[in-house]
Amino acid sequence: MPSAATTGWIRGARPRPRAWLTRATFGLAMAVLLPFGVSVAGSGGTAQAALNPAGFDFYVDSAMGPIKSRVFRAVDGNTNRVVYLLDGMRAREDLNGWEIETNVAQALMDANINVVMPVGGASSFYADWNQPSTFLGMKAGTAPGDVTGSGATQAFSGGPGKSYTYKWETFITTDLRNALRDRLNFNPNRNGVIGVSMSGSAALMLAAFHPDQFSYASSNSGVPDMSTPGMKPAIRAAMLECGGYNVDAMASTEAKWQHLDPHVFATRLKANNTRLWISAASAIPGGGDIAAVATEEGMGIEAVALASTRMFQARAAVLGIGNAVFDFAPIGIHNWHTWEPELMKQLPDLSSHIG
Repeated sequence: MPSAATTGWIRGARPRPRAWLTRATFGLAMAVLLPFGVSVAGSGGTAQAALNPAGFDFYVDSAMGPIKSRVFRAVDGNTNRVVYLLDGMRAREDLNGWEIETNVAQALMDANINVVMPVGGASSFYADWNQPSTFLGMKAGTAPGDVTGSGATQAFSGGPGKSYTYKWETFITTDLRNALRDRLNFNPNRNGVIGVSMSGSAALMLAAFHPDQFSYASSNSGVPDMSTPGMKPAIRAAMLECGGYNVDAMASTEAKWQHLDPHVFATRLKANNTRLWISAASAIPGGGDIAAVATEEGMGIEAVALASTRMFQARAAVLGIGNAVFDFAPIGIHNWHTWEPELMKQLPDLSSHIG
């Protein structure tokens, strides 16, 4: 897939000002997205790889109970080079989407990188929430509508993030990090973290506030500018549709929202000198995207991701963040067909900035 990525900015062009995507333009992108009632962090695509026998289950106790991750060891046996791959908004409880939908684990292992895939965290943004997700003050699992399904039908169901409080930031940066160090001798410093869709902004958040752990962070088709008017209501609707979650349980105050917003904490990324890879695609379907409702949805969602990513690029230009690659693929929508080759594209850059 051809690329316009260069270190810092697009080759042959100066960074365009924030006006490149006006609020009106973003509003049009949102208009494409919201009628579908779909998530800015869905997974999409059809399972390709499923369970990879090269990986093994790695359970770690936490405030959320035992949490499973999938671990893949570097081919050369080193324990110094480690990357975390975060899932999208529809994260499942059995396997991480990167394992279900792609074959990137093998490519990373072959590049002598250890891979850690946390499992679970649907709609979590990998944050420490304020409380379990509830609506109308009703205890999870006790109200009518506690059914198996998707979207608002699950608003009153129990389960992850509802029967207990999500504490994903603490899990990744303390519980999992320490367990990997103590039990597998994995290097707890200068790791990489790569997110897609929902977890794109989460990857940047983890690196911004835990620079000793993460020297490299990548957002692919994420929403790295959450300051845009209308973004929080859009995320509220997306979280309700993707499992029936209440955004107020995650971030009920402006201070908490800012902790999750790369636009706000971009100054930390600059101060940390974190190596960044920020990407989004054009929202134009490729050869593997058949004519279907899912493709139309993926086009709308990627348009939002592209708008947000361009806005973050402008923010980075204003701040003088130079230790970054911004990559805008000319073909691609919001699905794993876009994210797998994007990770392959950034693999050499990742490899040279961890460990």
